[in-house]
Amino acid sequence: MARSSSRNNGETSPEAITLGVLSVIEGDDRATQRAISKELGIALGLTNAYLKRCVRKGFIKVRQIPANRYAYYLTPQGFAEKSRLTAEYLSISFNFFRSAREQCAELFEICETRRWNRVALAGLGDLAEIATLCLREDSKVEIVGVINTSVGREAPTSFAGLPVVDRLTDLAKINAVIVTDIQNAQRVFEVFVDAIPPDRVLTAPMLKVSRKPPVLTLD
Repeated sequence: MARSSSRNNGETSPEAITLGVLSVIEGDDRATQRAISKELGIALGLTNAYLKRCVRKGFIKVRQIPANRYAYYLTPQGFAEKSRLTAEYLSISFNFFRSAREQCAELFEICETRRWNRVALAGLGDLAEIATLCLREDSKVEIVGVINTSVGREAPTSFAGLPVVDRLTDLAKINAVIVTDIQNAQRVFEVFVDAIPPDRVLTAPMLKVSRKPPVLTLD
């Protein structure tokens, strides 16, 4: 779980990287720095820095093996730290899921009240998946597709059983857009309010999107 979260969700906090490093080493004590870097999706230099940090903190030990290579293994302190970080990560993940589910449900209720029955999600990832799961079966709101908001990144053709498109105009008769891009929520919001009325671009409070343009002042 820790490894996939660091790789797929873009989690680059120190705690997430440390947990990823400890998890990889626990699974394979012969993993090279390059292999750890690839597994976690982080730069080789950053991997090296975190390995040294873990050694200094007593989480891992290093021993030389043939062919001028090094093997890493967890110390008892390293196992304890991995357990602590795993529990912390699971707690954060649970709280995120609960908040996301509640806030997405509220957005769908707004759509239903305003009779915006055809809705698009803007952004792939965890929040979009949660949104598809929390839509009530008896709701009159339909998610008609997901818009790929990742610049320069190829997207799958479908997501959670929904078509994935590159532009809002690729979907017919959209009444509202719900921003589900966690990493670039503000930018995505600003793009869509230029295309459709701002009140029809909905954002979950957890994304901390500013719905008012910045005020420019002259000194």
